[in-house]
Amino acid sequence: MGLWKRLAFGLPAALGMLAVGVPTMDADAVQAAPLANPSTENAQDLGPANASQTVTASVILHVQNPTALQNYIQQTETPGSAQYHKFLTTSQFAAQFAPSDQTIQQIEQELEQYGLQVVNVSADHLDLQVQGTIQQFDHAFNTVIDLFKANGQVFRAPKKPPQIPVALLTNVLAVVGLDTANAAQSLTVKTPHVSGMPSPKAVLPQGGSTATGTPGSYTVGDTANRYDVNPLYQKGITGKGETVGIVTLSSFNPQDAYTYWKGIGLHVAQNRIQMVNVDGGGQMDDGSVETALDVEQAGGIAPDANVVVYDAPNTDQGFIDAFYQAVSDNQVDSLSVSWGQPEIDYLPQMNQGQSYVDELLAFTQAFMEAAAQGISVYAAAGDSGAYDTARDFPPSQGFSTPLTVDFPASDPFVTAAGGTTVPFSATFSLGKVNITQEQPWSWQYLQNLGYQGLFPIGTGGGVSVIFPRPWYQNGVSGVQNSAANQAFTDSQGVLYGSPFTYNLPSNYPGRNLPDVSMDADPETGYLVYWSAGGGWLAGYGGTSFVAPQLNGITALIDQYVGGRVGFLDPVFYQLMQQNGYGANQPFNDLTTGNNWYWSAVPGYDRASGIGTPNVANLAQAIKSMG
Repeated sequence: MGLWKRLAFGLPAALGMLAVGVPTMDADAVQAAPLANPSTENAQDLGPANASQTVTASVILHVQNPTALQNYIQQTETPGSAQYHKFLTTSQFAAQFAPSDQTIQQIEQELEQYGLQVVNVSADHLDLQVQGTIQQFDHAFNTVIDLFKANGQVFRAPKKPPQIPVALLTNVLAVVGLDTANAAQSLTVKTPHVSGMPSPKAVLPQGGSTATGTPGSYTVGDTANRYDVNPLYQKGITGKGETVGIVTLSSFNPQDAYTYWKGIGLHVAQNRIQMVNVDGGGQMDDGSVETALDVEQAGGIAPDANVVVYDAPNTDQGFIDAFYQAVSDNQVDSLSVSWGQPEIDYLPQMNQGQSYVDELLAFTQAFMEAAAQGISVYAAAGDSGAYDTARDFPPSQGFSTPLTVDFPASDPFVTAAGGTTVPFSATFSLGKVNITQEQPWSWQYLQNLGYQGLFPIGTGGGVSVIFPRPWYQNGVSGVQNSAANQAFTDSQGVLYGSPFTYNLPSNYPGRNLPDVSMDADPETGYLVYWSAGGGWLAGYGGTSFVAPQLNGITALIDQYVGGRVGFLDPVFYQLMQQNGYGANQPFNDLTTGNNWYWSAVPGYDRASGIGTPNVANLAQAIKSMG
């Protein structure tokens, strides 16, 4: 007791750990650090936290045999393999890829020397809930936890980077929960409130239809019409027997979803929603509309599926724990998340040398477990076009706008959901818009009319500078390396009191995203029912709609195929390369438009991914694979 080590990962070290997209780490040392969002460096230090206060942190353990785990995942999606669609249970995963009971007992004994107690061990043996006082955590991790205030939020955080005791280094990947600052943003957007732009009015379906046919008031019925879901409904495929999961960082009123489904003409079971409060659950706040729309969309596409909502506080601990809870429960067949943040926020170059790569790896382990257990995971690709940092760090405050992507969509074991604008025409005060082909969503077409303040709102997409190119993108035409001459600059010293620049890696062979896309433009967007916001609301959009839509679509495919289909990215890219595009194929190609930088071209591109799904054809193609 009393010996500690820490390692401030530089970018090359981080990339080395992710060389094959597998979370491995040097056993030498690990820095278990909180997310700097908001950063303690530009927050007001309110002094020491209450030393006697009892708190709970999460100790995330290393996956064992990560290379074998990735190989197993690949085989589950390789037709003809003995492991094809042979997914693991949670107990099987724990036995093959997690620390043993004996190892966990040793960790418990080491923590007890500091007065800390393990109060829960997740079923997958990777997430330990550890309880103790602030003083005991200070002692155990050689730090000092203070209270801070930033952007109106009071939170606790370590004044100096926590250090993991040497005796725990081999098995402990990360410690989260010492910092309670907000961790992520919801990825939803409304139609712009600028001069001359009309406010959309909610239109409900009429005449027994579940669709409106009205841009800005589209429903899941319109989504089914556009992306050819109806042939599955006509065969009785409605998600019956399947369960969709939602990970969210704000609570909501489940009655909102029931009101939405009833209002658009869907008949659903009145007990289909199960709320799971992770770490006490999230707050009822502005993010609640995100949770409402996620449930409405996923559960509307698959009206007979059950819905489990993993509702966690908006902290790094809550976000990570929600995924570990979901995969440990292994109750959901597919899972979506519409929250995220720029992936480069985790890098030491953005945090005065302090690395948060351990937390990225903690997420990745959960996503790998999901894949091994057959749970399909979808994440919104972001709503800031090709410049993901622009939402948190706007040019108006002196920040540059480098090409960047959002996490967790950039994770190689997650399907990244991109956004499009579907054909529509409208007359605004500054001119007319006539979109004749579905294209990547960017509000460049509104800016071209003369409207200001819209850059770079649109679908996220680009090249990860952290996660290397995964096996399923190797050899895919259109997949590219990261662009040259990209730098994040804080010219006014907003973050740390003095200006700094981080030069992003050039020509890095990173994971490309998005993978698939669907309508996300608020101008061609959706109805939401959110009681706290006034009831029926129109003109909502964002890639946060696409992730739960794909979630619901997967429930239909699971039912059609007769079981879980698992991590679908390898399947999507294989089908694109083998089948190409066309009316009878699984995907439709987008070849016009851009996301403010990356252009849609024939085949794969970073504006629309593979393209949009033809769901009935996609379901049949997957079923025919084995």
